[in-house]
Amino acid sequence: MLFAEKITNERKVIGQIFNNTVATYKYYWFVSILDIVVKEQRRQISFWEIIAGMVAEAWYPIHYFRLSFGKADSLYQQVVALQQELNIPIDARKADIKKQLLDSMNMPRVKALLRVFTLNVPYRFLSPWINYTTDNEVVSLSQAYTNNCLYAIKADTIEMNPEWEQYLNDNYPVLRDFTFWNLTVFLQKRNPNVPDVSSKLVKPIQRESLIKQRNFWDAYIDLNGSMKCIYTGKELYKKSYDLDHFVPWSFVSHNLLWNLLPADASINSSKSNNLPVLGEYLRPFARAHQQAIQTLYPKNPNNKLLEDYLTLHDSIPELIRLQENDFLNVFQKTFSPMVQIAENMGFKYWQNTFRL
Repeated sequence: MLFAEKITNERKVIGQIFNNTVATYKYYWFVSILDIVVKEQRRQISFWEIIAGMVAEAWYPIHYFRLSFGKADSLYQQVVALQQELNIPIDARKADIKKQLLDSMNMPRVKALLRVFTLNVPYRFLSPWINYTTDNEVVSLSQAYTNNCLYAIKADTIEMNPEWEQYLNDNYPVLRDFTFWNLTVFLQKRNPNVPDVSSKLVKPIQRESLIKQRNFWDAYIDLNGSMKCIYTGKELYKKSYDLDHFVPWSFVSHNLLWNLLPADASINSSKSNNLPVLGEYLRPFARAHQQAIQTLYPKNPNNKLLEDYLTLHDSIPELIRLQENDFLNVFQKTFSPMVQIAENMGFKYWQNTFRL
């Protein structure tokens, strides 16, 4: 077969691996295989190592962002149960999660939770190459690399087809992105009201800096003298506050100015990824923003950061002229449905132990 024709056929069959997908298993199975084959340059891989990689990859979107995987998907339930069993931190590094899972394979409960993924996924994944009838038939056909299938199944191990190794290595970033693009489309349908699903599939290496947002609030404090923490009532001064995401970053996945407010440094670790009680905090939160932009806009109407508010109202000059209740209503229309969706996803409300 000519090289160009071979590459074309490989692309064609790879494009079919996520057809008729009803759960996330295939996406995570493929990504786990890719990582091991390319990063570790290995051909023989046990089911258990691939599955540990699946769980490690799904860990962050499930625990930190609380994305729904759909009713037909048991990966979500198994990952939650594994966290409870092993007490692995929800924001642990992927490599650490995988290692702890593999080190815990002697625990019957852990192996039972992972065993479900050995039953169908290794066999059904080969459907673009081998029409599924029974597991035993797939095993037999795969060992002959029928239709140049991706791997052969031998007991609870896969052996990569050497014909695919160069292609996987040469196209690793593209294949990984292709997989996550398909996974994003799949999960967006199951999380229709959740913002920015694509950025919630992989733990960010580093969060975006809040220097510009902090400069905004510093400028307001300079002109106002200080401001009060809406949670504790303490006076806040420059360099004596933390910036709090009113609705957790793990839900909104952005640092837009209208969701940030200076708060007493003791609040951030306590509030963490929990939701604010809107009936208690939305009015003082909105009032602080109104006072800030009314103070700073006349000083610098060209401040690009103020454009963040255009997602709430189509005119900054009109926004700052609103009466307090009308300004509050603008925030209410944005935050009420957002908080309700987050609650439906399993985010909890924060219990303030720093009462005013």
